[in-house]
Amino acid sequence: MKNRITNLFQIKYPLIQAGMIWNSGWKLASAVSNAGGLGLIGAGSMYPEVLKEHIQKCKKATKFPFGINVPMLYPNIEEIMQIIVDEGVKVVFTSAGNPKTWTSILKEKGITVAHVVSSVKFAVKAEQAGVDVVVAEGFEAGGHNGREETTTFTLIPMVKEKVNVPVIAAGGIATGRGMLAAMILGADAVQIGSRFVASNEASSHINFKNEVVNTEDGDTHLTLKELAPVRLIKNKFYNDLQNLYQQKPTIEQLKEKLGRARAKKGMFEGDLENGELEIGQVAGLIHEIKPAAEIVNEIIAELEEVRGTFNKPLF
Repeated sequence: MKNRITNLFQIKYPLIQAGMIWNSGWKLASAVSNAGGLGLIGAGSMYPEVLKEHIQKCKKATKFPFGINVPMLYPNIEEIMQIIVDEGVKVVFTSAGNPKTWTSILKEKGITVAHVVSSVKFAVKAEQAGVDVVVAEGFEAGGHNGREETTTFTLIPMVKEKVNVPVIAAGGIATGRGMLAAMILGADAVQIGSRFVASNEASSHINFKNEVVNTEDGDTHLTLKELAPVRLIKNKFYNDLQNLYQQKPTIEQLKEKLGRARAKKGMFEGDLENGELEIGQVAGLIHEIKPAAEIVNEIIAELEEVRGTFNKPLF
């Protein structure tokens, strides 16, 4: 499956595992890279020294390329970027910030840069900033999201129409059928997050993994747009938040309700009542916790199976 993305990243399949906070440590990233995709370590939930440890362990666990996802809204960004450079990581996915800030610096160090966007406007700006790849993430995605509420399958062709760099589709993709559909719409590859949360190697708590498996259609919602939009499973914390919205809260009241380490409490520590449980709408298609390699193989096998039916009449 050779195309612009597989050639750029030197990977077998045009499939990237999202660098999700509290889920994407070295075990998951190396497992996906070993299976032929591109694994990403999620730096957003790591102190600099913890990130350094994960990079070093990942280098020992795989001989294949892997990358780091860096949300630029987090502190210690300078130290994080320096560790990435010092450790010789060759791929960085940036998000939640201005791509102009770091793209040229990273590229001068020989690092390939992808940037996550939620709109055509920001895709164009990312290309102008010099990124090598744009990740176009639709409204369906879990975790922190765009305010535009543009769905993946409308966003991809619109972004493809306006940029020349390769486009990776993200949000709402967990199967081979979904991957093929995104690529037919113009994506050069897909980035998959939620499906890999329910993997053996994900660093998240088993309580959270089981909750993802039990999540059905309509069980997630995008909220906290006034701070940073985030898609959550509806639990006690979510319900308390909605009750607060009925009182027309100020930004400060929302920040107070959110508190600190809410995502860690839910996804990493397994508090299903009081934690943030970030997952995409596609969780309704996730029914089992499996090894990451098995997930990759199943996605690619389904893609090839469905692609093979295209010489048959559809109607």
